[in-house]
Formats: sequence, C-alpha cells, structure tokens
Amino acid sequence: MLLEEELGKLLEAKGLTIAIAESCTGGLIQKLISDVPGSSAYFVGGIVAYSNLLKQKLLNVSAQTLISYGAVSYEVAGEMASGAREITGSDIGISTTGVAGPNGGTPDKPVGLVYIGVCSKEVLTAYRFLFKGTRKEIREQTAHQSLKLIKAMT
Repeated sequence: MLLEEELGKLLEAKGLTIAIAESCTGGLIQKLISDVPGSSAYFVGGIVAYSNLLKQKLLNVSAQTLISYGAVSYEVAGEMASGAREITGSDIGISTTGVAGPNGGTPDKPVGLVYIGVCSKEVLTAYRFLFKGTRKEIREQTAHQSLKLIKAMT
C-alpha cells in the first residue's frame, strides 16, 4: 500500500482533515493525496504559493517574517502551515518551502534546503531537511517526507 493510501485510511479513521500550503513542491503533495479515491473525506484542499505576495495574502504569512528570515525558513514554513489550517478550518496544516534547484541556492540556503511546517491544535513547528538530487528528486523527497510527518502526527 502506498504511503498516501495509508495516510488516508489513518486520517479517515480518526476523523481528521488536512490542508496543504506548498511552495517548492508546487502542488505535488496535493496531487499525491487527491490521487487516492475517497480523499475528499479528509483532504480539504490546498494552496500553491510560490510568490511572497501570495504567501502573505492567501496564507497570512507576515511580511516582517519574510523580510527577517526569508521565504525559505523555519518561521515561514510554520506560518504557512498555520495559515493553511486556519483559513480552511482543517485539523492539520502542512507546508513546504525550499530551494529545489537547480538554481537559486546560496551558501546559507543551498539547493536541497527544505522546511516542512506542521500545525495542529497542539503543535506548530517546522523541520529542516537538506535533500540531494535533481529538482524532481528534491521535490519528490519533500513530498514523501511531508506525508511521513503527517502520518507521524496523527
């Protein structure tokens, strides 16, 4: 059984809903989850917000947070996950922000650096990862790690 199918069964059994805010994964997590038949029972929806403007307007990410820490940061990932949860009324919000490459990396924020934010009633945090590979591989690793984090918190 695929991870997204396992996750779906778990969310449905517990009566939990999820919303997703994606930047570097560009909707990949939403695709994986919505590929599962019956996912409408637990998947509320999501937002792909590549630009800082959309992160602010659609997910309530603070302009000051973006200025202080940058879009690829623990803080922004947390605010994105919280925003996804709050605006949809879901039980769980998850977010991704990172540098998928092949360009755009810096010494402080290299290609492969990703933050995954998670938010529930009890938890608001983010996790830092440094994935290796092509753009496609980094995005896929991020999506699968996100599913693992959702599963772990349910």
